[in-house]
Amino acid sequence: MRFVLFSFAAVAFAQTLGSPVVRENYSKFEYRIPMRDGVKLFTSVYVPKDVFSDGKTYPIMMDRTPYTVQPYGPDVYRNSLGPSEFFQKEKFIFVYQDVRGRYMSEGAFDNIRPHKPVKGPKDTDESTDTYDSIDWLVKNVPGNTGKVGLWGISQPGFYSSAGMIDAHPALVAVSPQAPVTDYYLGDDNFHNGAFMLAANFRFYLGFMPREGDPARPPAPRPFDFGTPDGHDFFLRMGSLANADEKYFKHKNPYWIQNLDHTTYDEVWQSRSIWKYLKGIKPAVMVVGGWFDAEDLQGPLRTFEFMEKNSPPKTNMLVMGPWTHGGFSRGDGDRVGNISFGSKTGLYYREKIEFAFFMDLLKGQGDGKFPRAWVFETGTNEWRKFEQWPPKSAVSKTFFLDEKGTLATVQPTKSGFDEYVSDPNRPVPYMSKIAMGMQADYMTDDQRFAGVRPDVLVYKTAPLEHDVTVYGPILVDLKVSTSGTDSDFDVKLIDVYPPDYPAADNAPAGTPVLVPLGGYQQLVRGEPFRGKFRKGFEKPVPFEPGKPDRITFKMPDVAHTFREGHRIMVQIQSSWFPLTDRNPQKFMDIPRALFENFVKATERVFIGGAEGSRVSVLVAE
Repeated sequence: MRFVLFSFAAVAFAQTLGSPVVRENYSKFEYRIPMRDGVKLFTSVYVPKDVFSDGKTYPIMMDRTPYTVQPYGPDVYRNSLGPSEFFQKEKFIFVYQDVRGRYMSEGAFDNIRPHKPVKGPKDTDESTDTYDSIDWLVKNVPGNTGKVGLWGISQPGFYSSAGMIDAHPALVAVSPQAPVTDYYLGDDNFHNGAFMLAANFRFYLGFMPREGDPARPPAPRPFDFGTPDGHDFFLRMGSLANADEKYFKHKNPYWIQNLDHTTYDEVWQSRSIWKYLKGIKPAVMVVGGWFDAEDLQGPLRTFEFMEKNSPPKTNMLVMGPWTHGGFSRGDGDRVGNISFGSKTGLYYREKIEFAFFMDLLKGQGDGKFPRAWVFETGTNEWRKFEQWPPKSAVSKTFFLDEKGTLATVQPTKSGFDEYVSDPNRPVPYMSKIAMGMQADYMTDDQRFAGVRPDVLVYKTAPLEHDVTVYGPILVDLKVSTSGTDSDFDVKLIDVYPPDYPAADNAPAGTPVLVPLGGYQQLVRGEPFRGKFRKGFEKPVPFEPGKPDRITFKMPDVAHTFREGHRIMVQIQSSWFPLTDRNPQKFMDIPRALFENFVKATERVFIGGAEGSRVSVLVAE
């Protein structure tokens, strides 16, 4: 979504003279590049000065963004260039472009503009805009070698994906990073039918239609939440309809789109760029973070679909222990309370990302890349595979059993566990007081949730040996509700031994934030809105008290549960304000009134041939 909140992105590149290093080594040019329909896109180009003094040539690195290419003006420079410091030092021609309809580019903006698989001569989409831009750049920018690399993080990652469809011959390397791939199916806006409230509310306060045609970004609009407590703020806000009335004032169509389209309808399906990633020609490196709370599913879905549909010779998935876009900044040595023992971000930027583009654009490398290059948490090691998930991984099922047991053998005795879900007292998604969606919630300690009466807990005995899980997690629940709709949120958790050494919580010389003895680390968690159990296009109500089945996949992991740890599963029916509240009545949830939010008794059936279970792929 949103590598940065847009209200802050507007000031990310303050109107200064920029870095002296950039000014000393690069000349800046601004162009308005014509598209095939006559619309002109604003483009900033930074060319190494030795192109003019010494006749040197360089490949192009391009980033297309809806978040502004500022600073604007030929004498006002960015503070840094390229995906990382290695690119700026090595020297490339760097290109930044406002996409159609954003800021200084002409045309109309459509948030995640639909791809047109069939086009006339003047028809446009993000694929054609990328093609036309590259065609102009290689013909008009001095000192370019005729080779182009394209990269982008979050929404710019979407533009990278779109740009490699029917790609220009000069486009030889593309890296969609934490890409928006399907807003409804597990990326920013909806997860299994549940609306991701906290993240979207804050984002759309700043991501607005531009004011003018074209126009530079407006000054940031301050917003006073009136409290540091996000749980309290959103609970007092009430339904999603209240948010539009109180705060958005019916002025942001991007926010309203989420309220008006709560199923996987044509609006969302037309924006599912992954469905068109067939027969891609450029080399591709798809990048994501295991703890990306916004676009974790995007890179995984992109890679998986491409692998099944005539992929390019080089099609590499890179997954590391990062939050959204965390690979592009900082050391990457920890998320929240969990340390990874090394600077994974620096390793990625130098050894993987930089090496990929150097090989494809400058021919400096051996051209050999694994199919998957992933960081395995738990053991904290980088792994390379020629297939993802690894071919050697085998299925293993954990069964929910009586007395809170997570069994490895199917129990013979069947039964159920139950709890009362009250949407007016929803389960928090974190124990600490915070506003919005905190990026580190995906490694947070879950002990606070497990002691609540409206959260079911199942766990194994201490493991006798390491258990390494690769790939997606399959959830298969048999449930019932006394209502006509309910959420069932499932969490896979790594329980540390009670005597776990505190010193392992932080690198040498840094303070220990939280003792990890008994820590319940969230490894993966996903909500599921029950009315979509038959499909996301058409919701179906529950028959009160009648058991039914919910099956879904949680996004991939690469995690080792170490010897002596336990594997835990938690199940609950609210996760607030990470997701919006389900009133537990079958209805149009954004229009729910206060009186529509009612308690419901939830049952999860366990044991026997039809009992609830969770299946994973384990290394052998």
